[in-house]
Amino acid sequence: MTDPLPFAVLISGRGSNMLALADAVRAGRIAGRIVGVISDRADARGLMAAAALGLPTQVLAPAPAEDRASYGRRLDAALAAAGAGLVALAGFMRILDGGFVRAWAGRSLNVHPSLLPAHRGLHTHRRVLEAGERWHGCTVHFVTEELDAGPAVIQGRLAVQPGDDEESLSARVQRLEHIIYPRAVGWFAAGRLAWREGAAWLDGQPLREPVIEELP
Repeated sequence: MTDPLPFAVLISGRGSNMLALADAVRAGRIAGRIVGVISDRADARGLMAAAALGLPTQVLAPAPAEDRASYGRRLDAALAAAGAGLVALAGFMRILDGGFVRAWAGRSLNVHPSLLPAHRGLHTHRRVLEAGERWHGCTVHFVTEELDAGPAVIQGRLAVQPGDDEESLSARVQRLEHIIYPRAVGWFAAGRLAWREGAAWLDGQPLREPVIEELP
């Protein structure tokens, strides 16, 4: 039996995906333990939620005029001090510099609210509605230097309903995030998910397409 995976969660807001990960740890669906919840914002609501669960929290706000490389080095040091073996980005709204991303290659995951490679970046729900698309969802992927472009591991997919607006679509997609993100972290903790030569592997096979979790 392997030791529980120590992992850290990075947040900037209310931390709903962090809470989903914590719930999965408590339920035994992730063979891991959260060794740190780090936010770049002191007012992030997720910090209080994490503290209420007894999780260690830390504010790592950017210093005035601090560049990305300097911030990345401080973040790397904080993660190393916590003993993290994986970093899970969960609504962390800072773009990480290349040095940090390379140092954590294969050990950092992100959840993005679109069916990547479509709609990288922000305002994904609005863009899906404006484009009149029939399908929307979310993607868990390994983090690479190109924004929202790392190898996809699992996607949650749902049909856009005629009455959907940004708010309703966001809420439905977020429920999917809370399903697929713990699943991906659980795979990593169990040794089923790995990064090999810039690609995602699951159960010893390269993932040529992400696993799909579909809701009506």
